[in-house]
This record gives sequence, C-alpha cells and structure tokens, in this order.
Amino acid sequence: MYNESIGGVNVKRYTKPYLVFAAILIVLTAVLYTGCKSKNVNTTTNIDNETKKYTISDYYPFTANMKMVYEGKGNEYASKTVYVDYIKGDKMQLRTDNGGTTLAQVLQNKNGELILLNSEAESYYKEDITSLEGKKNEVLLKEPLAKGTSWKLSDGTKRSITGTDVDITTPLGSYKALEVTTEYSDSKVKDYYVLNMGLVKTVLVSGGTEVTTSLKQYIKDSSLVQTARLYNFKVTTTDIQVVYKGITINLKTNDEIKDVFQKYFRESLVGGTSALMSKNTKINKIYKNANEGKVYIDFSKEFETEMNAGTTKESGILRSITNTLGNYYNMNKVVITIDGEPYSSGHIVMDKGEAFNTDYSNVVEVK
Repeated sequence: MYNESIGGVNVKRYTKPYLVFAAILIVLTAVLYTGCKSKNVNTTTNIDNETKKYTISDYYPFTANMKMVYEGKGNEYASKTVYVDYIKGDKMQLRTDNGGTTLAQVLQNKNGELILLNSEAESYYKEDITSLEGKKNEVLLKEPLAKGTSWKLSDGTKRSITGTDVDITTPLGSYKALEVTTEYSDSKVKDYYVLNMGLVKTVLVSGGTEVTTSLKQYIKDSSLVQTARLYNFKVTTTDIQVVYKGITINLKTNDEIKDVFQKYFRESLVGGTSALMSKNTKINKIYKNANEGKVYIDFSKEFETEMNAGTTKESGILRSITNTLGNYYNMNKVVITIDGEPYSSGHIVMDKGEAFNTDYSNVVEVK
C-alpha cells in the first residue's frame, strides 16, 4: 500500500503483489469456526448404540461475527486474518487479509459439498457478492466425511480425505482433525478440519519448502473495523469549501455499508456544514462496477424533491457524496441515480451511466 497525492489529498493505493504460495494458501484455506472447543471425535461415533454421521456443517459451521487470526511460517503471506462479512442461506462470504491483499471469498454448503464459488482480490471495501454466479466452483470438502473420499478439481487435480483422526497442533491448541490432501504436480497441500471449529491448519509442501498457516486466536462477537473519509462542505461568501473527516466504521456480519453512509449523510459533519440529504431520503443501493470503473448509488425520490438547494449548495452536496464514495471504493467516477433514473434537477441533468468525477482539490480536514 502507498499514498498518492491527488489534488493535495493522500489517496490509498494497493499494488503490493502476493506470491504464488500465498495465492494457493488463501484459496485452499478459507476458514471458519465457532470458537467452541471441539470434542475431537471422528467423523462417526456411537451414541446410545446409534452411529452418527457428521456432515460438512459439523466440520465447517457458518457462524456470524467471528474474527480468526492465523499464524504463518515459511512465507510472509502465510499469516492472515479472516472475518465473516455475510451469511445468506447456504452461502457465506469471508474477508481474508494476508497482508498482501484482501480477498472476498464466497463459499456454499450444498448437496454434500463445500464449494468455493468466487474469490475476488483487492476487496478492501465491504460489498455483498453472494448473489454472483460462481466462477471458481472449487470443491473444498465432500461428503461422506470418511477416509478415501476423493474428487477431481476442474484442472484435474486430485483432492481427497486422507485421515479422520489425525493429531495436529496449532498455536491455539492440539486437536484430532479431518485431513484433506490436495496433490498438485509439484506440490502437496494438507488441510486440517476440526469438529465444531472448521479449518485450523494448512500445510503446503513444495520441493524442500514447507509453508504453514495455523489457527492462533479467535474473537467472538467481533466487528469488521474500517476507516472512511466523509466529505461535506461549508458555503463561503463566494463559493464552497470542501471538508472531510476521518471516521471509524464497525460492521457486523450482514451489515450493509449503505446503511452507514445513509446515517451520516442525514447528519451535518461538523459545525457550519449541513446534512447531504433529508431524513426521509433513503439510499436504495450502492454497488461497484469494476469493469466500468464506476461506483453507483441510487437514492429515493426525496433526495431531489427535498433537497431545497440552490446551484452552489447542490454542487457541494453532489461533490461531497462523490468524494465520499470514490474514496471508500478507491474509484474516480460515481454515478448518482434517483429510483433507478439518471440524476436530474433544475440545474443539472445527467445522461444514463454518466458519472460525477471525484475532486479532492483544496479540501480541508476537520476534526
């Protein structure tokens, strides 16, 4: 990560590459666990003379508001922190930060398979992508959870369950684990899943090199903590003075970033500023289109009908919203619509898809 000056303002840029080992580890070690101590039993056990067969849900529970920290050895990107952004039915979206990039990963537990549907790099903002069509469709786990169960990945790589009661140790503790082995042409990866906890350890061996990622700590009832810049303006005798303030955002699983911006847009930022929209105005949706390089925000009709602003104030509102979203999503173009239609007022008329450009020139930080 480095800071680039745009109009006198430092803007975050992320260019740090991550190594092949790190990419393999992140894809294969999407993690989740409940934070409860495991009973450390096999995939089947006899209870009151009945044999219980464990499922993927037992070994990979979907649990909200969990933060997991992993210790890495053998590669600078083997350590990572994982947070649960969304749980939607049989899908879960993870945020995986290994210091080189942040990935949004969507997993699905369906028909006896745990599938990695999608994995998007450089996802530093929070956006729900659980509804997107799967592009990776990589099977991480497959029932029955018994030694010998095997399957092929799309490239022909073999993945199989090679043990059901394997002794493993992590910084957090020692466990009996389900061992899943992936055999690549020049390397081998072993993933270890523990009952009621999820994936606790991954070992990658390539030639004479070994890279491990092991569970170190978990934090229950945790939030995703982010920083954002909120922009607003003060009307001067001749024009407007654009200002910004850094804030801390706490997001629980399934919290939407649009609700955060809606709250702050309805309030003045500091003395001398006004709310960017009325109390009745709602943000219908916010989303990013990476292919277009644009962020889209759609307001309810009250954004226009209750604005009550002249040309100068209207330009300040639009610039403040554009800068706020552009900074958060790290994009320079923001499309503003009203109930799905291009923004239009008595002073400004936009065409379909036409964007406002961020402008960070001559802005002033306020406390």
